Amino acid sequence: MITRQRLAAGAGALLAALALGGLAPAGIAAAADEPAGDAPAPKVELVLDVSGSMRARDIDGDSRMAAAKQAFNEVLDATPEEVQLGIRTLGADYPGEDRKTGCKDTAQLYPVGPLDRTDAKTAVATLSPTGWTPIGPALLKAADDLDKGEAGGTRRIVLISDGEDTCQPLDPCEVAREIAAKGIGLTIDTLGLVADAKTRAQLSCIADATGGTYTSVRHKDELTDRVGQLVDRAADPVVTPVAVEGAAQCADAPELKSGLYTDREKFGEHRYYRVNVEPGKELRASVSVAADRAVDRDYGVLLRAVTTHGREIVRGQESGDGRTDVISTGLRYPKSEQDSSDDSDEAGAQAETVCLQVSNSYSAPDSVKTTPGLPVELAVDVVDGPDEASDVAAFGLGHGWWLLAALVVVGFLAGVLWGWVSRWRVAVWRTN
Repeated sequence: MITRQRLAAGAGALLAALALGGLAPAGIAAAADEPAGDAPAPKVELVLDVSGSMRARDIDGDSRMAAAKQAFNEVLDATPEEVQLGIRTLGADYPGEDRKTGCKDTAQLYPVGPLDRTDAKTAVATLSPTGWTPIGPALLKAADDLDKGEAGGTRRIVLISDGEDTCQPLDPCEVAREIAAKGIGLTIDTLGLVADAKTRAQLSCIADATGGTYTSVRHKDELTDRVGQLVDRAADPVVTPVAVEGAAQCADAPELKSGLYTDREKFGEHRYYRVNVEPGKELRASVSVAADRAVDRDYGVLLRAVTTHGREIVRGQESGDGRTDVISTGLRYPKSEQDSSDDSDEAGAQAETVCLQVSNSYSAPDSVKTTPGLPVELAVDVVDGPDEASDVAAFGLGHGWWLLAALVVVGFLAGVLWGWVSRWRVAVWRTN
Protein backbone atom coordinates (compact mmCIF):
# COMPACT_ATOMS: atom_id res chain seq x y z
CA MET A 1 0.00 0.00 0.00
CA ILE A 2 2.85 2.39 0.84
CA THR A 3 4.54 1.72 -2.48
CA ARG A 4 1.32 2.27 -4.37
CA GLN A 5 0.52 5.55 -2.68
CA ARG A 6 3.98 7.02 -2.94
CA LEU A 7 4.34 6.06 -6.61
CA ALA A 8 1.09 7.80 -7.38
CA ALA A 9 1.92 10.89 -5.38
CA GLY A 10 5.27 11.11 -7.10
CA ALA A 11 5.95 9.65 -10.51
CA GLY A 12 2.59 8.90 -12.06
CA ALA A 13 0.78 12.17 -11.31
CA LEU A 14 3.19 14.19 -13.41
CA LEU A 15 3.70 11.58 -16.14
CA ALA A 16 -0.04 11.07 -16.63
CA ALA A 17 -0.44 14.78 -17.30
CA LEU A 18 2.65 15.24 -19.49
CA ALA A 19 2.12 12.14 -21.60
CA LEU A 20 -1.19 13.52 -22.85
CA GLY A 21 -0.29 17.17 -23.21
CA GLY A 22 -2.88 18.39 -20.76
CA LEU A 23 -5.31 15.52 -20.41
CA ALA A 24 -4.99 15.42 -16.63
CA PRO A 25 -8.23 15.80 -14.69
CA ALA A 26 -9.62 19.28 -14.21
CA GLY A 27 -9.18 19.06 -10.45
CA ILE A 28 -5.49 18.27 -10.86
CA ALA A 29 -4.98 21.12 -13.31
CA ALA A 30 -6.77 23.48 -10.98
CA ALA A 31 -4.51 22.46 -8.11
CA ALA A 32 -1.48 23.27 -10.22
CA ASP A 33 -2.85 26.76 -10.94
CA GLU A 34 -3.60 27.62 -7.31
CA PRO A 35 -1.08 29.80 -5.50
CA ALA A 36 1.22 27.96 -3.15
CA GLY A 37 0.28 30.24 -0.24
CA ASP A 38 1.82 28.98 3.00
CA ALA A 39 2.32 25.42 1.77
CA PRO A 40 5.58 23.82 2.96
CA ALA A 41 8.45 24.09 0.47
CA PRO A 42 9.34 20.89 -1.43
CA LYS A 43 12.64 19.38 -0.29
CA VAL A 44 15.15 17.27 -2.21
CA GLU A 45 18.46 15.81 -1.10
CA LEU A 46 20.87 14.48 -3.71
CA VAL A 47 22.86 11.58 -2.24
CA LEU A 48 26.04 10.91 -4.24
CA ASP A 49 28.29 7.87 -4.07
CA VAL A 50 31.89 9.13 -3.93
CA SER A 51 33.49 5.73 -3.31
CA GLY A 52 36.69 4.64 -5.03
CA SER A 53 34.87 2.90 -7.88
CA MET A 54 33.65 6.28 -9.13
CA ARG A 55 37.11 6.74 -10.67
CA ALA A 56 36.22 4.29 -13.47
CA ARG A 57 36.34 6.02 -16.87
CA ASP A 58 33.42 4.40 -18.67
CA ILE A 59 30.84 7.16 -19.16
CA ASP A 60 31.38 8.76 -22.55
CA GLY A 61 35.16 8.48 -22.12
CA ASP A 62 35.17 10.28 -18.77
CA SER A 63 35.09 9.15 -15.16
CA ARG A 64 31.84 8.45 -13.35
CA MET A 65 32.72 11.18 -10.86
CA ALA A 66 33.24 13.75 -13.63
CA ALA A 67 29.88 12.81 -15.16
CA ALA A 68 28.18 13.22 -11.77
CA LYS A 69 29.78 16.61 -11.19
CA GLN A 70 28.72 17.84 -14.62
CA ALA A 71 25.16 16.63 -14.02
CA PHE A 72 25.03 18.29 -10.61
CA ASN A 73 26.25 21.63 -11.97
CA GLU A 74 23.63 21.66 -14.72
CA VAL A 75 20.85 20.54 -12.37
CA LEU A 76 21.80 23.20 -9.80
CA ASP A 77 21.46 25.87 -12.49
CA ALA A 78 17.97 24.63 -13.38
CA THR A 79 16.58 23.90 -9.90
CA PRO A 80 13.23 25.69 -9.37
CA GLU A 81 13.40 28.56 -6.88
CA GLU A 82 10.75 27.03 -4.62
CA VAL A 83 12.70 23.79 -4.11
CA GLN A 84 14.90 23.48 -1.03
CA LEU A 85 17.85 21.33 -2.06
CA GLY A 86 20.68 19.65 -0.19
CA ILE A 87 23.58 17.36 -1.08
CA ARG A 88 24.89 14.41 0.96
CA THR A 89 27.85 12.21 0.12
CA LEU A 90 28.84 8.67 0.99
CA GLY A 91 32.39 7.36 0.83
CA ALA A 92 33.89 10.81 0.27
CA ASP A 93 36.25 11.20 3.23
CA TYR A 94 37.76 7.96 4.56
CA PRO A 95 40.34 6.23 2.29
CA GLY A 96 41.41 3.52 4.76
CA GLU A 97 40.62 -0.17 5.18
CA ASP A 98 38.86 -0.14 8.54
CA ARG A 99 35.32 -1.27 7.79
CA LYS A 100 33.77 0.18 10.93
CA THR A 101 35.13 3.63 10.15
CA GLY A 102 34.40 3.39 6.42
CA CYS A 103 30.77 2.52 7.08
CA LYS A 104 30.30 5.79 8.97
CA ASP A 105 31.62 7.83 6.04
CA THR A 106 28.61 9.92 5.09
CA ALA A 107 28.38 13.70 5.41
CA GLN A 108 26.07 16.50 4.39
CA LEU A 109 27.97 18.46 1.76
CA TYR A 110 25.33 21.17 1.42
CA PRO A 111 22.40 21.62 3.88
CA VAL A 112 18.79 21.28 2.73
CA GLY A 113 17.41 24.77 2.31
CA PRO A 114 17.18 27.71 -0.09
CA LEU A 115 19.75 27.11 -2.81
CA ASP A 116 22.88 29.23 -3.22
CA ARG A 117 24.06 27.89 -6.57
CA THR A 118 27.60 29.22 -6.24
CA ASP A 119 28.16 27.67 -2.82
CA ALA A 120 26.64 24.35 -3.88
CA LYS A 121 28.79 24.16 -7.04
CA THR A 122 31.91 25.02 -5.06
CA ALA A 123 31.16 22.19 -2.63
CA VAL A 124 30.62 19.70 -5.45
CA ALA A 125 33.90 20.72 -7.11
CA THR A 126 35.87 19.56 -4.04
CA LEU A 127 34.71 15.94 -4.30
CA SER A 128 37.13 13.15 -5.17
CA PRO A 129 36.45 9.38 -5.24
CA THR A 130 37.71 7.99 -1.97
CA GLY A 131 36.32 5.13 0.08
CA TRP A 132 33.50 2.78 0.98
CA THR A 133 29.85 2.58 -0.11
CA PRO A 134 27.67 2.97 3.03
CA ILE A 135 24.32 3.38 1.25
CA GLY A 136 22.19 2.29 4.21
CA PRO A 137 23.73 4.76 6.71
CA ALA A 138 23.58 7.55 4.11
CA LEU A 139 19.85 6.98 3.51
CA LEU A 140 19.12 7.08 7.24
CA LYS A 141 20.99 10.38 7.58
CA ALA A 142 19.32 11.81 4.47
CA ALA A 143 15.89 10.96 5.84
CA ASP A 144 16.80 12.84 9.04
CA ASP A 145 18.01 15.80 6.95
CA LEU A 146 14.63 16.02 5.19
CA ASP A 147 12.59 15.45 8.36
CA LYS A 148 13.83 18.64 9.98
CA GLY A 149 11.89 21.88 9.92
CA GLU A 150 8.29 22.33 8.84
CA ALA A 151 6.23 19.19 8.37
CA GLY A 152 4.48 18.36 5.12
CA GLY A 153 5.44 19.06 1.54
CA THR A 154 7.16 16.85 -1.00
CA ARG A 155 10.32 15.11 0.17
CA ARG A 156 12.62 13.20 -2.15
CA ILE A 157 15.99 11.51 -1.92
CA VAL A 158 17.77 11.06 -5.24
CA LEU A 159 20.50 8.43 -4.78
CA ILE A 160 23.23 8.13 -7.42
CA SER A 161 25.53 5.13 -7.03
CA ASP A 162 27.66 2.79 -9.13
CA GLY A 163 27.84 -0.17 -6.78
CA GLU A 164 26.30 -2.22 -4.00
CA ASP A 165 26.34 -1.21 -0.37
CA THR A 166 29.57 -2.45 1.25
CA CYS A 167 28.33 -2.02 4.83
CA GLN A 168 25.71 -4.74 5.23
CA PRO A 169 24.16 -6.31 7.33
CA LEU A 170 22.58 -2.84 7.48
CA ASP A 171 20.62 -3.78 4.33
CA PRO A 172 19.72 -0.60 2.39
CA CYS A 173 16.46 -2.21 1.22
CA GLU A 174 15.44 -2.71 4.85
CA VAL A 175 16.51 0.85 5.58
CA ALA A 176 14.26 2.11 2.77
CA ARG A 177 11.34 0.06 4.12
CA GLU A 178 11.97 1.49 7.59
CA ILE A 179 11.91 5.02 6.14
CA ALA A 180 8.63 4.28 4.33
CA ALA A 181 7.11 2.87 7.51
CA LYS A 182 7.70 6.17 9.33
CA GLY A 183 4.94 7.71 7.24
CA ILE A 184 6.80 10.96 6.61
CA GLY A 185 5.92 10.94 2.91
CA LEU A 186 9.47 10.49 1.61
CA THR A 187 10.25 8.99 -1.80
CA ILE A 188 13.62 7.57 -2.78
CA ASP A 189 14.57 7.54 -6.47
CA THR A 190 17.74 5.70 -7.47
CA LEU A 191 20.10 5.94 -10.44
CA GLY A 192 22.70 3.27 -11.23
CA LEU A 193 25.84 4.38 -13.07
CA VAL A 194 26.92 1.54 -15.40
CA ALA A 195 25.41 -0.78 -12.80
CA ASP A 196 25.82 -4.56 -12.78
CA ALA A 197 22.94 -6.94 -12.08
CA LYS A 198 23.40 -7.00 -8.29
CA THR A 199 23.60 -3.23 -8.07
CA ARG A 200 20.51 -2.83 -10.25
CA ALA A 201 18.61 -5.28 -8.02
CA GLN A 202 19.59 -3.44 -4.85
CA LEU A 203 18.84 0.04 -6.18
CA SER A 204 15.51 -1.15 -7.60
CA CYS A 205 14.61 -2.64 -4.22
CA ILE A 206 15.41 0.66 -2.46
CA ALA A 207 13.24 2.64 -4.88
CA ASP A 208 10.38 0.13 -4.75
CA ALA A 209 10.21 0.30 -0.96
CA THR A 210 9.13 3.95 -1.05
CA GLY A 211 7.33 4.05 -4.39
CA GLY A 212 10.28 5.66 -6.17
CA THR A 213 11.84 4.84 -9.51
CA TYR A 214 15.10 3.23 -10.60
CA THR A 215 16.96 4.36 -13.72
CA SER A 216 20.02 2.77 -15.30
CA VAL A 217 22.47 5.37 -16.63
CA ARG A 218 25.33 4.94 -19.10
CA HIS A 219 25.70 8.42 -20.60
CA LYS A 220 26.21 11.94 -19.24
CA ASP A 221 23.12 13.41 -20.84
CA GLU A 222 20.96 10.60 -19.40
CA LEU A 223 22.26 11.36 -15.92
CA THR A 224 21.71 15.10 -16.23
CA ASP A 225 18.23 14.73 -17.70
CA ARG A 226 17.04 12.20 -15.13
CA VAL A 227 18.34 14.03 -12.06
CA GLY A 228 16.81 17.25 -13.42
CA GLN A 229 13.44 15.55 -13.94
CA LEU A 230 13.40 14.21 -10.39
CA VAL A 231 14.29 17.59 -8.86
CA ASP A 232 11.62 19.31 -10.98
CA ARG A 233 9.10 16.67 -9.96
CA ALA A 234 9.45 17.68 -6.33
CA ALA A 235 8.06 21.13 -7.19
CA ASP A 236 4.85 19.72 -8.66
CA PRO A 237 1.69 19.76 -6.54
CA VAL A 238 1.20 16.54 -4.62
CA VAL A 239 -2.04 14.84 -5.63
CA THR A 240 -3.25 12.01 -3.44
CA PRO A 241 -4.70 9.25 -5.62
CA VAL A 242 -7.58 6.99 -4.69
CA ALA A 243 -6.85 3.29 -4.38
CA VAL A 244 -9.11 1.20 -6.62
CA GLU A 245 -9.16 -2.40 -7.78
CA GLY A 246 -9.98 -3.07 -11.42
CA ALA A 247 -12.00 -6.10 -12.48
CA ALA A 248 -11.38 -8.90 -14.95
CA GLN A 249 -14.49 -7.92 -16.93
CA CYS A 250 -16.42 -4.72 -17.52
CA ALA A 251 -19.61 -5.87 -15.82
CA ASP A 252 -17.80 -6.14 -12.48
CA ALA A 253 -15.65 -3.03 -12.89
CA PRO A 254 -15.68 -0.20 -10.33
CA GLU A 255 -17.27 3.08 -11.44
CA LEU A 256 -14.82 5.99 -11.57
CA LYS A 257 -15.49 9.72 -11.43
CA SER A 258 -13.05 12.40 -12.59
CA GLY A 259 -9.89 11.99 -10.53
CA LEU A 260 -6.62 10.16 -10.05
CA TYR A 261 -6.57 6.47 -9.18
CA THR A 262 -3.94 3.86 -8.36
CA ASP A 263 -3.98 0.09 -8.68
CA ARG A 264 -1.69 -2.92 -9.11
CA GLU A 265 -1.76 -5.04 -12.25
CA LYS A 266 -0.19 -8.46 -12.73
CA PHE A 267 2.24 -9.07 -15.56
CA GLY A 268 0.30 -9.46 -18.82
CA GLU A 269 -3.05 -8.73 -17.15
CA HIS A 270 -6.17 -6.88 -18.39
CA ARG A 271 -8.17 -4.77 -15.94
CA TYR A 272 -11.44 -2.89 -16.44
CA TYR A 273 -12.91 0.30 -14.98
CA ARG A 274 -16.22 2.03 -15.83
CA VAL A 275 -16.90 5.71 -16.49
CA ASN A 276 -20.29 7.33 -17.18
CA VAL A 277 -20.13 9.95 -19.92
CA GLU A 278 -23.06 12.35 -20.08
CA PRO A 279 -24.41 13.53 -23.48
CA GLY A 280 -22.23 16.28 -24.94
CA LYS A 281 -19.34 15.43 -22.60
CA GLU A 282 -15.86 14.22 -23.49
CA LEU A 283 -13.89 11.48 -21.74
CA ARG A 284 -10.15 11.97 -21.32
CA ALA A 285 -8.04 9.30 -19.69
CA SER A 286 -4.40 8.38 -19.28
CA VAL A 287 -2.56 5.51 -17.65
CA SER A 288 1.00 5.05 -16.41
CA VAL A 289 2.54 1.69 -15.53
CA ALA A 290 5.83 1.59 -13.63
CA ALA A 291 8.45 -1.13 -14.00
CA ASP A 292 9.39 -1.13 -10.32
CA ARG A 293 11.62 -4.18 -10.74
CA ALA A 294 13.73 -5.79 -13.46
CA VAL A 295 11.66 -6.71 -16.53
CA ASP A 296 12.35 -8.27 -19.90
CA ARG A 297 13.00 -5.96 -22.83
CA ASP A 298 10.20 -4.99 -25.21
CA TYR A 299 6.92 -4.30 -23.47
CA GLY A 300 3.84 -2.20 -23.98
CA VAL A 301 0.82 -0.59 -22.34
CA LEU A 302 -2.65 -0.42 -23.90
CA LEU A 303 -5.59 1.75 -22.83
CA ARG A 304 -8.89 1.02 -24.62
CA ALA A 305 -12.31 2.63 -24.32
CA VAL A 306 -14.99 0.08 -25.19
CA THR A 307 -18.77 -0.13 -24.90
CA THR A 308 -20.41 -2.41 -22.35
CA HIS A 309 -20.85 -4.90 -25.21
CA GLY A 310 -17.13 -4.94 -26.02
CA ARG A 311 -17.07 -2.74 -29.13
CA GLU A 312 -13.90 -0.70 -29.24
CA ILE A 313 -14.41 3.07 -29.37
CA VAL A 314 -10.86 4.39 -29.23
CA ARG A 315 -7.47 3.28 -27.97
CA GLY A 316 -4.09 4.59 -26.90
CA GLN A 317 -0.92 2.53 -26.72
CA GLU A 318 2.78 2.91 -26.08
CA SER A 319 5.78 0.58 -26.01
CA GLY A 320 9.24 0.49 -24.46
CA ASP A 321 12.48 -1.38 -24.88
CA GLY A 322 13.94 -1.66 -21.40
CA ARG A 323 15.33 1.87 -21.09
CA THR A 324 12.25 3.38 -19.43
CA ASP A 325 11.03 2.92 -15.87
CA VAL A 326 7.53 4.35 -16.42
CA ILE A 327 5.49 4.11 -19.61
CA SER A 328 2.29 6.09 -20.26
CA THR A 329 -0.45 6.41 -22.84
CA GLY A 330 -3.84 8.08 -23.11
CA LEU A 331 -7.00 8.60 -25.10
CA ARG A 332 -9.88 11.01 -25.58
CA TYR A 333 -13.44 10.19 -26.60
CA PRO A 334 -15.59 13.14 -27.72
CA LYS A 335 -19.16 11.82 -27.60
CA SER A 336 -21.18 13.24 -30.47
CA GLU A 337 -24.90 13.86 -29.91
CA GLN A 338 -25.43 12.70 -33.50
CA ASP A 339 -23.77 9.33 -32.84
CA SER A 340 -26.40 6.76 -33.72
CA SER A 341 -24.01 3.79 -33.68
CA ASP A 342 -24.04 3.56 -29.87
CA ASP A 343 -25.27 0.31 -28.41
CA SER A 344 -27.80 2.15 -26.20
CA ASP A 345 -31.39 2.51 -27.39
CA GLU A 346 -31.42 6.09 -26.14
CA ALA A 347 -28.06 7.32 -27.39
CA GLY A 348 -27.58 11.02 -26.69
CA ALA A 349 -30.40 11.11 -24.12
CA GLN A 350 -28.76 9.23 -21.24
CA ALA A 351 -25.26 8.82 -19.90
CA GLU A 352 -23.17 6.32 -21.81
CA THR A 353 -21.20 3.77 -19.82
CA VAL A 354 -17.67 3.51 -21.19
CA CYS A 355 -15.38 0.71 -20.06
CA LEU A 356 -11.68 1.51 -19.78
CA GLN A 357 -9.44 -1.50 -20.33
CA VAL A 358 -5.85 -1.27 -19.06
CA SER A 359 -3.51 -3.96 -20.37
CA ASN A 360 0.23 -4.51 -20.19
CA SER A 361 2.64 -6.83 -21.98
CA TYR A 362 5.38 -6.85 -19.36
CA SER A 363 7.22 -10.04 -18.53
CA ALA A 364 9.94 -10.70 -15.97
CA PRO A 365 13.04 -12.90 -15.72
CA ASP A 366 12.61 -16.12 -13.73
CA SER A 367 14.56 -14.69 -10.78
CA VAL A 368 12.21 -11.71 -10.35
CA LYS A 369 9.09 -11.86 -8.19
CA THR A 370 5.92 -11.02 -10.08
CA THR A 371 3.88 -10.22 -6.96
CA PRO A 372 2.65 -7.75 -6.05
CA GLY A 373 1.64 -6.50 -9.49
CA LEU A 374 3.06 -3.48 -11.27
CA PRO A 375 2.02 -0.04 -9.98
CA VAL A 376 -0.68 1.48 -12.21
CA GLU A 377 -1.91 5.06 -12.14
CA LEU A 378 -5.07 6.06 -14.00
CA ALA A 379 -6.19 9.66 -14.57
CA VAL A 380 -9.83 10.16 -15.62
CA ASP A 381 -11.62 13.37 -16.56
CA VAL A 382 -15.07 13.99 -18.04
CA VAL A 383 -15.33 17.52 -19.45
CA ASP A 384 -17.56 19.56 -21.76
CA GLY A 385 -17.33 18.34 -25.34
CA PRO A 386 -15.50 20.30 -28.03
CA ASP A 387 -17.12 23.31 -29.71
CA GLU A 388 -18.06 22.06 -33.14
CA ALA A 389 -17.66 25.53 -34.66
CA SER A 390 -14.18 26.23 -33.39
CA ASP A 391 -12.47 22.99 -32.36
CA VAL A 392 -13.57 20.51 -35.01
CA ALA A 393 -13.24 21.33 -38.69
CA ALA A 394 -14.60 19.34 -41.59
CA PHE A 395 -12.57 16.26 -42.51
CA GLY A 396 -10.37 16.86 -39.47
CA LEU A 397 -8.18 19.42 -41.26
CA GLY A 398 -8.74 22.15 -38.66
CA HIS A 399 -6.80 25.31 -39.43
CA GLY A 400 -4.93 23.46 -42.19
CA TRP A 401 -7.59 24.49 -44.75
CA TRP A 402 -5.73 27.67 -45.64
CA LEU A 403 -2.59 25.67 -46.37
CA LEU A 404 -4.51 23.23 -48.56
CA ALA A 405 -6.08 26.11 -50.49
CA ALA A 406 -2.68 27.76 -50.96
CA LEU A 407 -1.19 24.50 -52.26
CA VAL A 408 -4.06 24.11 -54.73
CA VAL A 409 -3.58 27.65 -56.08
CA VAL A 410 0.20 27.29 -56.30
CA GLY A 411 -0.15 23.94 -58.02
CA PHE A 412 -2.62 25.37 -60.56
CA LEU A 413 -0.40 28.37 -61.39
CA ALA A 414 2.68 26.15 -61.67
CA GLY A 415 0.82 23.88 -64.09
CA VAL A 416 -0.30 26.80 -66.25
CA LEU A 417 3.21 28.26 -66.30
CA TRP A 418 4.82 24.93 -67.17
CA GLY A 419 2.30 24.35 -69.96
CA TRP A 420 2.98 27.80 -71.42
CA VAL A 421 6.78 27.28 -71.29
CA SER A 422 6.44 23.86 -72.90
CA ARG A 423 4.33 25.20 -75.78
CA TRP A 424 6.78 28.06 -76.28
CA ARG A 425 9.72 25.64 -76.46
CA VAL A 426 7.89 23.43 -78.95
CA ALA A 427 7.07 26.49 -81.10
CA VAL A 428 10.71 27.64 -81.07
CA TRP A 429 11.90 24.13 -81.97
CA ARG A 430 9.54 23.92 -84.94
CA THR A 431 10.61 27.35 -86.15
CA ASN A 432 14.27 26.33 -86.14
